[in-house]
Amino acid sequence: MDTSLARTPDDARLEQLAGAVGEALRAAGQVVTVAESCTGGWIAKTLTDVSGSSAWFERGVVTYSNAAKIDLLGVPPDLLERHGAVSEEVVRAMAEGALERSGAGVAVAVSGVAGPDGGTAAKPVGLVWFGWSLRSGFVISRAERLAGDRDTVRRASVAVALEGVLRQIG
Repeated sequence: MDTSLARTPDDARLEQLAGAVGEALRAAGQVVTVAESCTGGWIAKTLTDVSGSSAWFERGVVTYSNAAKIDLLGVPPDLLERHGAVSEEVVRAMAEGALERSGAGVAVAVSGVAGPDGGTAAKPVGLVWFGWSLRSGFVISRAERLAGDRDTVRRASVAVALEGVLRQIG
């Protein structure tokens, strides 16, 4: 049996966070957009699982490859070359690019190493960068080192991303 789709207690937390994000966005008269890499669309899925999300969710893009980050979000190729996809510079550019290409007032971007492969000494498995951008021009970013297997890192990344959206609009 494929357990990757099995419901976990953490899923209830993600549902709760997504509902809270929706309520906060609605109250603020804001709309959100997401730019995802390592989460592969999980943030967008979690948000759009909320009934009525079309009132406050504008769009989501999965930019798993560097080429997609460049083409769809306008991430400068030199940032990717100098810093790599899993970096503060790139995640900030992803968030800003998502916001610029949408009608949203809030953007969240995520790029990381979910594992089990792909980690290095400088960028170990579990390192995830998050970026949040507001139409007002405010951009914040931070890294988290998340423990667990691929599914756990990705699920935790969704939670951090949603918590950050709540902080930005709160």
